[in-house]
Amino acid sequence: MKSNTINKKEIEKFSRIASQWWDPNGKFKPLHNFNPIRIEYIKNSIIKHFKIKSSTKSLRKINILDIGCGGGLLSEPMCRLGANVVGIDASDKNIEVAKFHAKKNNLKINYICSSPETLRIDKKFDVILNMEIIEHVDDIDYFIKKSSQLLKKNGLMFVATLNKTLKSYFFAIIGAEYILRWLPIGTHDWEKFVKPKDLIEISKKNNLKIEELDGLKFDLLKNKWNISKDKSVNYIARFKKN
Repeated sequence: MKSNTINKKEIEKFSRIASQWWDPNGKFKPLHNFNPIRIEYIKNSIIKHFKIKSSTKSLRKINILDIGCGGGLLSEPMCRLGANVVGIDASDKNIEVAKFHAKKNNLKINYICSSPETLRIDKKFDVILNMEIIEHVDDIDYFIKKSSQLLKKNGLMFVATLNKTLKSYFFAIIGAEYILRWLPIGTHDWEKFVKPKDLIEISKKNNLKIEELDGLKFDLLKNKWNISKDKSVNYIARFKKN
């Protein structure tokens, strides 16, 4: 039986460039461009699901687990919105960067070097973020299972990843890595991309019901990401724990 989800090669790959997490023009520039639409999508979904008063728009009292948090690009905005955030990552270097940056900005975020199956924590979470992470883990089924076990009943899990299509191979690998050089060559492995129907099936087995599935598309003219009906490359899914 599988006992961990950590892919050592993937961890080493991201550890080598960990120092660049907070450089908006560095190796993680695509994620910096990605962040505004991710934050808006997550925030609005949480407010609606947990019936947070529109007058506050605050995520206060919402407990969030950010899995594969990297340098904290998503953990920090969630903290600024008022949420109690725990960020985990299997790379020591990523966690060091995240801790340093949060301390510099006086943000209280509990960063832990861990994966879902090794996390030792006495609480379950209202929200789990699995953003741009499942295409880098060793066993998606086991990863989703362990993530689901950390989520409260009626809690939300967000998963953003890449569809396994011919279009995603040309756009996300040939285009983004080799032609546009948005990402270091070798960032993605097309064999690890996941079709939405497969993700939904895996999640269903682990008490997660799909609530929403949207595409994410980059507008070259406006240099920004938008929610789209086109799920052929990037997509984001929202699940509810049964």
